[in-house]
Amino acid sequence: MYIDQKSSTRRGHPRTVPTLTPVTAVVAAVVFLLALSVAPAVSAQDASSVLDLSATDIHGEAVDLSRYRGDVVLIVNTASKCGFTYQFGGLQEIYERYGERGFVVLGFPSDNFAGQEYDSDEEIFAFCTGEYDVTFPMFSKVDVTGGDQHPVYRFLTAPATGGAFSGPISWNFNKFLVGRDGEVIARFDSPVEPDGPEITAAIEAALESDR
Repeated sequence: MYIDQKSSTRRGHPRTVPTLTPVTAVVAAVVFLLALSVAPAVSAQDASSVLDLSATDIHGEAVDLSRYRGDVVLIVNTASKCGFTYQFGGLQEIYERYGERGFVVLGFPSDNFAGQEYDSDEEIFAFCTGEYDVTFPMFSKVDVTGGDQHPVYRFLTAPATGGAFSGPISWNFNKFLVGRDGEVIARFDSPVEPDGPEITAAIEAALESDR
């Protein structure tokens, strides 16, 4: 690597000042960016909002959930072989109905309840898009309970972070509504229909009040 040496004089003594070449500057910039990319993720315990966390989408890409800050978000643990699987249709319907107003559904497939999910993300994606034309963001299969619980669900269910809406996930298709500021503002059990009056009224109120 070539380093240009420029001479200067201070108090009568010559000294050399190294100057980075363009190639060296580029290498330094790449090293800096790589260091940022491997920075440790925020833990559920340290996060002040569920949107401070990150997750892997169903295609294997890392997603910083802060990209959804400013939207009203419905977080749902899904399953492809459950009695509530038909709710994919309702979730897609409200995503289309309210999406242009700043609403998004985030689906987190899980196999924690009676083994009701496919083994691979590829199978899950093929099912939910093929059977229900799902276009809202889907994430890689995660644990929503137990020792390997994903940080998103650790945050949502722990009393210290989930607050009034904390508590164990009871079954597939539990639903958490998050306001534009990243705060959880409602929770709905599995039987509550995504496109029913209880959830749609909460979504509409959040869209109006958080403007």
